[in-house]
Amino acid sequence: MPTIAHVSDLHIGKSAANDEAARALAQALLAARVDEVLVSGDVTHRGRVEELRTFRRLFAPLRDRVALVPGNHDRLGDDAGRWMMAGRVQVRAGEGLHLVRVDSTAPHNRHSLLDGHGELSHGDVAQVEEALAVAAPGALTVVMLHHHLHELPEDGFWERVSTRLGWPNAGELALGEHLLGRLLGRCDLVLHGHRHATSESTLALGSARPLRIFNAGASPELGRVRVLRHGGGRLRAVGWLDCRDWARQALAWEEGAPAAA
Repeated sequence: MPTIAHVSDLHIGKSAANDEAARALAQALLAARVDEVLVSGDVTHRGRVEELRTFRRLFAPLRDRVALVPGNHDRLGDDAGRWMMAGRVQVRAGEGLHLVRVDSTAPHNRHSLLDGHGELSHGDVAQVEEALAVAAPGALTVVMLHHHLHELPEDGFWERVSTRLGWPNAGELALGEHLLGRLLGRCDLVLHGHRHATSESTLALGSARPLRIFNAGASPELGRVRVLRHGGGRLRAVGWLDCRDWARQALAWEEGAPAAA
């Protein structure tokens, strides 16, 4: 069955150690022969084109399998994010997979590292709905964006401070819950990043088409990547690829993953 690796918050250029961890991650994905590598933003740390070049060099063997969306960090500096997508919503359709990429960044992300919150308009939501409507029957439908759609716990001290002060940078997208409502019954997976701790949740559990939501976390920091196995338009299993020792090619599938129907 085809596999999807969900990667996020690589922050290439943050440090030599971080970039080495990203290199090991790329090697692990290559060794595991994953079919698709979906990167949900913050590919670069300061939005520099040179950082994006480093990413492309590290992930060159996986080039044809990689799909990106920009994150708020990618809009800093040289605005490397502009090379990742053209337009707010794009579709990448392949055999058995219908991927809707959403740019959740906004102009304010260019001005300050603290203004990390994203932006989602009613027009963006309408475009996502249109993109999902053309999915081939029997394809797994995935929406990928950087910012989270529903409330999540703060990652650390500064996010807790931001929440107490009422600043928006630690919060979910303002229309996030609205988009989730529009995705029910039309979409199978939402993949995002932004928060550096992993998380997952399910909406409409027990229905004919539940909606799974996965936050990848900061993949180099974690040293592991969530891998999703799918077939026949359904998510079949969820596992973790340990990237810290990629030569072992350790792919462990979780017990209790969605059962094939």
